[in-house]
Amino acid sequence: MSESRLLGLVASAEEHAIFIYTHRRMAITADDVSLEDIIPISLDFAVVEGKQQSDGRYEAGTPLITYKDNELELKLPFGSHSRLFLSEVNKAWSGRFFLMCSVYPPIKHLKGSIRKWRTCKHSNIFWKILGLCEMKQCHIIIDNITYETLLHEQHRASMVTPFRRSALLPGRSCNQQLYNASMDFLQSRPCEMFLSRSVLTLASLLPLPLVCASSREDRDDLVRSSSHTASNKAQILTMPQFGLRDNLIKCELLKNEDLYTYLESFSFFLGTYNVNGQTPKESLRPWLSCTLHPPDIYCVGFQELDLSKEAFFFNDTPKEQEWTKAVSEALHPDAKYALVKLVRLVGIMLIFYVKKEHAEFISDVEAENVGTGIMGRMGNKGAVSIRFRFHNSDICVVNSHLAAHIDEYERRNQDFKDICSRLQFRQLDITQPPLTIMKHNVVLWIGDLNYRISDLDVDSVKELISKKDFEALHSFDQLKRQIDEEAVFVGFEEGPINFQPTYKYDTGSDKWDTSEKCRVPAWCDRILWKGKNIKQQHYQSHMALKTSDHKPVSSLMVIGIKRVNSEAYKKTFEEIVRTIDKMENECIPSVTLSRREFYFKDVKFMQHHAETLRLFNDGQVPCQFEFIQKPNETTYCKPWLTANPPKGFIAQGGSVDIDLEVFVNRSTAPDLNCGKQQIEDILVLHLERGKDYFISVTGNYLPSCFGTSIQSLCQLREPIRDMPQSVLVTDLTVADTETAEKPLDIPKELWMMVDHLFRNAVKQEDIFQQPGLRSEFAEIRDCLDTGMPDSLPGSNHSVAEALLLFLDALPEPVVPFSFYPQCLECCSSASQCETVISLLPQCHKNVFNYLAAFLCELLKNSASNRLDVTILATIFASLLLRSPKKQVLAEKRKTQEFFQHFLATGSS
Repeated sequence: MSESRLLGLVASAEEHAIFIYTHRRMAITADDVSLEDIIPISLDFAVVEGKQQSDGRYEAGTPLITYKDNELELKLPFGSHSRLFLSEVNKAWSGRFFLMCSVYPPIKHLKGSIRKWRTCKHSNIFWKILGLCEMKQCHIIIDNITYETLLHEQHRASMVTPFRRSALLPGRSCNQQLYNASMDFLQSRPCEMFLSRSVLTLASLLPLPLVCASSREDRDDLVRSSSHTASNKAQILTMPQFGLRDNLIKCELLKNEDLYTYLESFSFFLGTYNVNGQTPKESLRPWLSCTLHPPDIYCVGFQELDLSKEAFFFNDTPKEQEWTKAVSEALHPDAKYALVKLVRLVGIMLIFYVKKEHAEFISDVEAENVGTGIMGRMGNKGAVSIRFRFHNSDICVVNSHLAAHIDEYERRNQDFKDICSRLQFRQLDITQPPLTIMKHNVVLWIGDLNYRISDLDVDSVKELISKKDFEALHSFDQLKRQIDEEAVFVGFEEGPINFQPTYKYDTGSDKWDTSEKCRVPAWCDRILWKGKNIKQQHYQSHMALKTSDHKPVSSLMVIGIKRVNSEAYKKTFEEIVRTIDKMENECIPSVTLSRREFYFKDVKFMQHHAETLRLFNDGQVPCQFEFIQKPNETTYCKPWLTANPPKGFIAQGGSVDIDLEVFVNRSTAPDLNCGKQQIEDILVLHLERGKDYFISVTGNYLPSCFGTSIQSLCQLREPIRDMPQSVLVTDLTVADTETAEKPLDIPKELWMMVDHLFRNAVKQEDIFQQPGLRSEFAEIRDCLDTGMPDSLPGSNHSVAEALLLFLDALPEPVVPFSFYPQCLECCSSASQCETVISLLPQCHKNVFNYLAAFLCELLKNSASNRLDVTILATIFASLLLRSPKKQVLAEKRKTQEFFQHFLATGSS
């Protein structure tokens, strides 16, 4: 007897089990899926990938699972998802086999009701749906359960954690005791779940000891206590769903969303405050409780939470807890709030609260951060972000701190673009590409954007402020000008500014900056938004707070949120399924490609190149495409190439543009520089239920000193672009000593950068701490690679960042990998550290000593450049002493201690 089943591989610590569920073909409601059995993966468990034939061979695609005297023959659908499921099962069994314990721990029965499970206080429980594999016309109705880990001990009492109830509920063939046992199994420890659809042959499956009869009343009670809400129904759309059919349904549901959703208004309080490294000294209620009615949601952002070196280098600060406590105590007193999420990058922090009655409608919460400081990594500047789904609307909140100083508006523009491109959220379906900021229904952007007032002196600015002529003053605002030029925040809105600039004040007062620098007042702190159905109720600063040299800003937004009408949703869903049933097997999908060959000319190190491939669906049915791996390759393309998006769905008669992007970085540059790799690849574009298309990608790479070894560069007396490719392909480090010229002591490119900084930047404020411009880096790279012009272009900050990128891109670091363990062992002894350096290859030793001497010169001017030994050791140790593996924090501290010995006063 063959029947369709849904299989779930459930992992809990080192224990695993397979859950077996029955389901109806037209599975729409919770009653359509039922838990039937549990098979523990113990030493009594085995799986053979294939049914044994008469000749002793095994038939592919029909694995046989045995447990004690029971056998299950699975007929899994062909494809990678079935193989992945079997792989996970085998991995689980292999891991279990090697456990010391030989007896599978018994699954205890849950004595309480399902309601007890739903309200349990085990905050560390989570289900993670790893993937689904469907067969034929089965519909996926598995909902997601996410329990957010408690962020802080002090919030345990007040936190309400958002979650979704599961659709895997007992029904016609489920029994109470088995279901309770499965819930206890899940509740007792963190679990992961991997699901697969299959046709199950019940060869000799005997009831396990847990199985017993249950009444219809018991089942009905369980279904009532955990059935889908209307909002839960919408969550189906976000679940991992493989196969063309499910994507067709998803696409049609999204297209017809207006048929089953309606708008309901909710209030969002947005606040931003640069606290200048201070601790809370006053109540935040004048800021956070300034509205008459309590907001439904709070999103509160801070910048410069902690300015200490410990926070900058190790991302650790006690001020996170202090300011979080101050915020929780200042929320509107007429409502109870739950802390949903907190995210922090050095001094940039974002806190997300929701009214407790709305908590159950918050889902898919993710937090990410991106640093835009020096080398695009340091977190003194950058952004933190939280995305979430509220009912059926996707919302993203960004809190950013952009580059400082009045003349650095281009750098601020670059920071904004970097944040938009690099800040990405993973999706529940791990096969789908990450979500970017702009892929949300609503984007709320807050923070110290640092745009200043230009072309007016300080007296003129203060005069306009005294007249409250903010409209005239706003015309000189850098952010307004950049938005008008569409350089940044395209599509965003900002409300009228009817309050005086929020920066810069003397701390503890309302007086403008009286320091020697006498900063020009500016609206550094801003709130913008993007999306439909958004109305701003207020936009204001809060002069009553005097802790910082900034004033906090707030905005109250009323946003139309999409809610789901469950009856309309069910009707729409059923109609879509009927339509798809009629056309599913009638036509083969096909597409027309705009091009099949792409050539990228003059590819350079860290320079983005992109070409567009357009796919047009000329078939009679919607189609699903994906770039797939070639045989014996782990990814669909070479590491310097990306297709964005790598997979997707095209409606009938529709088209999609795919960006083929080439970007050479420090990991791919070395092999391209020496000719071991070329800009050559073949992409395989696969259509689900259709054919494959082959796309040729070629190009030429211009060799660069970035990503070339120290020894090779010391052999080159001419610019690297002037050298024939044949010379670069040969190993320059083994040149004939009789005929070759004496190698340079250090690479000439390194000398040019250090010499430039020595002559122009030893007193430069924030050198090696403030990033340069990407456009200037490109000019510096070309100058080093071609020898033209004679002197380096760009600002001192851009040259300093180029030097760091040069060191970071070296295939073998200044201190070779083989010496790394010795450096860690002797880090506390200055004499032993010097001994290790003396043993380095000559050119590496020269570079190390040259850089150390230059940095010591910088330290002699620390009063001007604001550098100290700790800052320089932290920045340079990670570049000069790189670990061959991922560096842990303890190793990081040891490399800094090692390098500090060479920065001491009087060091050569």
